[in-house]
Amino acid sequence: MKPVFIIVGGGAAGFFCAVNAARMYPGLQVVVLEKTAKLLSKVKVSGGGRCNVTHQCKGITELLQHYPRGASFLKRSFHHFATNDTVSWFRERGVELKTEEDGRMFPVSNSSETIIRCLLDEAARYGVEIRMNAEVAAIAVLNTDGLSSSPRFSIRLSDGRQELAHRVCVTVGGYPKQSQYHWLAALGHAIVPPVPSLFTFNMPANPITALMGVTVQDAIVKLAGTRLQQQGALLITHWGMSGPAVLKLSSLAARELADRHYRFRIFVNWLPSFHENNILDEIRQLRFKLAAQKMHNRNPFGLPSRLWEHILTETGIPVDMRWADLPSREQNKLAKQLCASEYEVSGKTTFKEEFVTAGGVSLDEVDASTMQSRKHPGLYFAGEILDVDGLTGGFNFQNAWTTAWIAARSSGKDIFNESVDRSNL
Repeated sequence: MKPVFIIVGGGAAGFFCAVNAARMYPGLQVVVLEKTAKLLSKVKVSGGGRCNVTHQCKGITELLQHYPRGASFLKRSFHHFATNDTVSWFRERGVELKTEEDGRMFPVSNSSETIIRCLLDEAARYGVEIRMNAEVAAIAVLNTDGLSSSPRFSIRLSDGRQELAHRVCVTVGGYPKQSQYHWLAALGHAIVPPVPSLFTFNMPANPITALMGVTVQDAIVKLAGTRLQQQGALLITHWGMSGPAVLKLSSLAARELADRHYRFRIFVNWLPSFHENNILDEIRQLRFKLAAQKMHNRNPFGLPSRLWEHILTETGIPVDMRWADLPSREQNKLAKQLCASEYEVSGKTTFKEEFVTAGGVSLDEVDASTMQSRKHPGLYFAGEILDVDGLTGGFNFQNAWTTAWIAARSSGKDIFNESVDRSNL
């Protein structure tokens, strides 16, 4: 009878761990337990349905800069499996990835179904057993007297069924509430309290929300009272602000914003090539260059027209004012509106399907080279269940691929008492 390797969770990390373990160790019986009736749900919705598989980076040092939490842990892990390995892995299975201008990588098909089909096909090819509606309620460690060939774990499902496993990998993603980690805490693992990461900023009743749908391709968003800031595209929504610049800042400041109960101030520089001083010089020159033209009709900075009109209105500039007539006081106010607009944020909005948390199983208790628990041999973790989270742009998926691949490679080594030929990995 084959040794049993159970993967808890049918998401990106779970499937990647399962298909690689089944391929590396044909002598393993690999089983995926998914608590819902859906598989790979985050993969399906990622990148607007295109699946942001990973991010192009020149090397591990650059890659690590995109993980607010867990970078030192991943430094060791990425030496085993990093971005180039992900690209090669999918290419070898007929899935080519393309790189967009901002470095994000998607399947050439522009469809997440390509990635889903690849993983499902691999599971079928290597005989991975998939069980739906199988929610794990508890994991118990068995007394095996040190025998690597004996089942080490008893898994109890929420419907009362019991499963025995020689190895277990937990890949359930991040939970929004610490109480949901109770079954892992019961194993003695420390849980870093979870807080949301990658969320949008709510600005109730702020006039800026009237511009919903307006996108600025390059802006700087800074958290007031800190040095934390991010640059990138910014989207104005009916509830506030979103887009890569906001999402990245929310990730960097996840714990600080939670401590502030999501009530804080931000500054937005709509023109990153300027700051308040040199934009003021530019405005003074424009008073002569565009002297006879009305300011509302002549936007010299290339901003979306609705945003330009909004900024002028917030500055108190009448619709019929000419550039030559702009008073000194309004020049200063306009400079501030363009390079340091201030907004009060009161609340956040998270994406349910793409929910990302900062927090999870403490990294101090996991070996970064094997993903094995330091408390219970044979128990592994991969993906967002760990206290690792990345910025938007494919970095959370890369964490999933990396940690899952390492867990897969480690899962059968001591069972079969053999090293694996890297050419088969």
